Amino acid sequence: MFRQTSRGVRRIGAVSLAAATALLVTAVAGAPAIGAPDASEIADNCESLREAGDNFAELCLSAAESDAQAAAEYTAPGVDEIASSPNLQQIANLPKSGAFAREASYSTDMAFQGNYAFVGNYDGFTIYDVSKPSAPQITSQVVCPGSQNDISVYGNLLFLSVDSSRNNDSCNSTSQSASIKSSWEGIRIFDVTDKASPAYVKAIETDCGSHTHTLVPGKNDGNLYVYVQSYSPSASALDCQPPHDKLSIIKVPLDNPTGAAVVATPNLFPGADGANSTSGCHDVTVYPELDLAAGACMGDGILMDIADRESPVVLSRVRDTNFAFWHSATFNNAGTKVVFTDELGGGSSATCNPTIGPKRGADAIFDIAGSGANRSLVFKSYFKIPRQNTSTENCVAHNGSLIPAMGRDIMVQAWYQGGISVWDFTDSANPQEIAYWERGPLSATRLILGGSWSTYYHNGYIYSSDIQKGLDVLKLTDPRTDNARAVAFGELNVQSQPSYPACTEVITDRRNGGLTVTSGVACLDGATVNGGVKVAPGAGLIAFNASINGGVKADGASVVSIVESRVNGSVTALGAKASVRDSKINGSVQIDG
Repeated sequence: MFRQTSRGVRRIGAVSLAAATALLVTAVAGAPAIGAPDASEIADNCESLREAGDNFAELCLSAAESDAQAAAEYTAPGVDEIASSPNLQQIANLPKSGAFAREASYSTDMAFQGNYAFVGNYDGFTIYDVSKPSAPQITSQVVCPGSQNDISVYGNLLFLSVDSSRNNDSCNSTSQSASIKSSWEGIRIFDVTDKASPAYVKAIETDCGSHTHTLVPGKNDGNLYVYVQSYSPSASALDCQPPHDKLSIIKVPLDNPTGAAVVATPNLFPGADGANSTSGCHDVTVYPELDLAAGACMGDGILMDIADRESPVVLSRVRDTNFAFWHSATFNNAGTKVVFTDELGGGSSATCNPTIGPKRGADAIFDIAGSGANRSLVFKSYFKIPRQNTSTENCVAHNGSLIPAMGRDIMVQAWYQGGISVWDFTDSANPQEIAYWERGPLSATRLILGGSWSTYYHNGYIYSSDIQKGLDVLKLTDPRTDNARAVAFGELNVQSQPSYPACTEVITDRRNGGLTVTSGVACLDGATVNGGVKVAPGAGLIAFNASINGGVKADGASVVSIVESRVNGSVTALGAKASVRDSKINGSVQIDG
């Protein structure tokens, strides 16, 4: 299915250590291995990360664990060479620049609003104009050091996580030991009403800083909540003392963001119930519409009820002997599944090789069983990219998002230097990759921390924040996902997961005599309807690449969305959440709601 590059396609199967050794002998006999650092080089790399104060160093694998020699023997794209499946192509790259151009200025997470992408960096953040995805432009760049500057945006407010001890909360701060009481870590808030000139609004200190954070809208009360995730307490860190099994919850009054303050610090693992390696959460993804949250908490994966925003309740807790570090979580749109990621090696190691295997440094898919307070997480399967990476490429499961395809559970995901993978988990027990894109290693002789930190789908395009290479934009062309263009979000923070209309019926054929939708959501994907379409109150219609030879009439519908379609007649959608985009309507258009 996938096109080979001139250097071949890299795949990991169920390869035993003996098989890996045989491959090693063959490769050495045929040609010298490239990119195979020895044990001292790997140790030096781990130590350099520790000296820089990066969180990557905490789980940096030893030479034996990363299997440097075996990993080097697989055919791989050359340095900066690109390999991909035919259905996923890069359409733009905007390199890091200015104050963020240096190697140690790591690009991090992303958020979206309108025609703008907001990208964090260890040294601040950049706002990109992506109104033309094939030619993104920098609107502004704010220098404000403090790793890892995990980023979110809500209305006119932008939030940054700082998880490195600073001498104060300003953008002119410098590193300072956490053993000094006056040191600061936490959340910074900016006003981005003027995208060309963001303004610093407020800083809130939190225990153990903020490695990541998650925005949780209040329930029509004019407040926004920020769930702050932090971990790894230390007796020497005066504001990060063990035990530390909690979230810090900040309440932000939207009409007075300078009044933001910590209002709760719930303990998620009372009685030391967390795994031995758990001392806080790395990341939490919320599904506000369903009052659910999934926490990736180092040694534990948890499901929470967040109906009370200031008092989350743990419903289910799971562990997995194959998981070294529970890193992040993604719900499916129905809220019936959770994908957890394992960041084996802390993101700084080469773990996409046959010795590590397909179940470590991978994704784990869990179904949510039961209802109400009796909901629980039930393991179904693992997913890991089926390609081999060299020992100079850090590679492990990292941040991704859903692609809102009709009737399917599909996500796109970053794997650092393992590249970008698009995979289908509609069948929880049998996930399948359907597209990929990757660069070759940054170096053939040393492991440089790099690759895609976060890869998210937004309004028809895939955006990737590459640690070293900057912003990549890609186009996915596939009949299983093209219809995702029917869904558009005005704002997207992936860890604050939005819902989109769920198709109860997907129609792809020709229908004669018109169509009446009495309940659920009918989705037309390349379908032709000869006759008018009527949508009953409470029901919905989504049309993508469809032909409707008659009018569309809806009164009180849940949703009416017509995208890249042709309607030979009028469109009337009153009292509905309605939109008509990139379509030809041969008649009048009357929509409201």
